[in-house]
Amino acid sequence: MSRRGDPTRAGYLLACGVIAGPLFVVTCIVAGATRADYDPLRHPVSSLALGDLGWIQVVNFIVTGALGLAFAFGLGPALRPLGGSPSGALLVGAWATGLLGAGIFVTDPVSGYPSGTPERLAHYGSTHAALHDGLSLIAFLALAVACFVFARRFVGWGKRAWAIYSALTGIAFVATFALSSLGFDQTEGLVGMAGLFQLAAITVGWCWLSLLALHLLQRDVRQHRAEAQGQ
Repeated sequence: MSRRGDPTRAGYLLACGVIAGPLFVVTCIVAGATRADYDPLRHPVSSLALGDLGWIQVVNFIVTGALGLAFAFGLGPALRPLGGSPSGALLVGAWATGLLGAGIFVTDPVSGYPSGTPERLAHYGSTHAALHDGLSLIAFLALAVACFVFARRFVGWGKRAWAIYSALTGIAFVATFALSSLGFDQTEGLVGMAGLFQLAAITVGWCWLSLLALHLLQRDVRQHRAEAQGQ
């Protein structure tokens, strides 16, 4: 039994969503800045899972994926009073599951990292690398769709600012993800900035998720306090 004024169980799950984004992005930035031969402007964050210190990024994927999945479980109860289908929570869950898979299945070398590897492999070097890319693609698509699903929901809930923010996030996320994918495919003029485009997409997406989680968490706390004061 929670104390008066404390968040509900769903509130604690929403708090996982607040934490996950900053943790993932900061870990990627710090690891990328300190790894020899890794160029954050050029190389994907998944490449940080390669090499002797690759376990740090593997843990980053798995921990933040688990936190994101917890957030997805908290979304259902948090959104139920507002009405609507559970599709938004399911999409966030798909994003988080993709992150877990990206941590379990390590990628192939891309754009010459680690040092001495080809710019682009003609074929996947292993099944786990193919699974990494497949699960990552599902995750990115799920998050993009989630942005537009919530944009529509916020319109129905009368929250225009959140609707606009969600839609703009979806557009920016899709655009930067597309540019990064072209760069990693060695498209001329984009290769040297592919890592930056991907990090921008990840940062924009995680920022939206973290702020959404914070917004719903604050609402949960206010509602719980109001109910406690009414008892």
